[in-house]
Amino acid sequence: MIAIVDYGMGNLRSVEKAVEYVGGVATITSQVAMLETAQGVILPGVGAFGDAMANLRARQLIEPLVDQISSGKPFLGICLGMHLLFEVGEEMGRHEGLGVLAGRVVRFRDGDLKVPHVGWNELHVQQQSPILAGVADGSYAYFVHSYYAVPRDAAIVVATTQYGVEYASVVGQGNLFGAQFHPEKSQDAGLRIIRNFVGIIDQHSGNVPTEGD
Repeated sequence: MIAIVDYGMGNLRSVEKAVEYVGGVATITSQVAMLETAQGVILPGVGAFGDAMANLRARQLIEPLVDQISSGKPFLGICLGMHLLFEVGEEMGRHEGLGVLAGRVVRFRDGDLKVPHVGWNELHVQQQSPILAGVADGSYAYFVHSYYAVPRDAAIVVATTQYGVEYASVVGQGNLFGAQFHPEKSQDAGLRIIRNFVGIIDQHSGNVPTEGD
């Protein structure tokens, strides 16, 4: 079972439907006990960094989420959920994140490009990772965001995307992954990523791998 974290911000049902479509089992929850018993965790998110951290704090979810990541359990942050994995977000002030990845989250510069960045854009694969297995370099994904992550360690950058700057659009460290875009809205490439995450969970849990799906 995959726990989809409900903290009042995110396309929860869309993510749940995507997991179910690829054959996974998902539960939307804000209960710590469910996070602890889940085989994998997805942290989605839409909205402001500071508000998201405040909501997680109010639901007493910050320490449990960090504990689940530290345990090595497969974990996927989506859009704002990826941002929250980093140390600091600079949206409307400075806000501390979960701090499990070194780096900060900054705003696109205003200029010739429209902010927020909304629409389809390419993924430029930087290194092999199980989260992108079967996803071709140059595949398109659907983005909606005004801020992007700047990892301190370039080694965690799995894919980048160009929008005024070349920024990290997929990150990975062990069984921890983040996607700046919305896989649940990214058609074939997005569903492949969700399927890969389910496969990573199967392998971590000792179930039969999903190679060849």
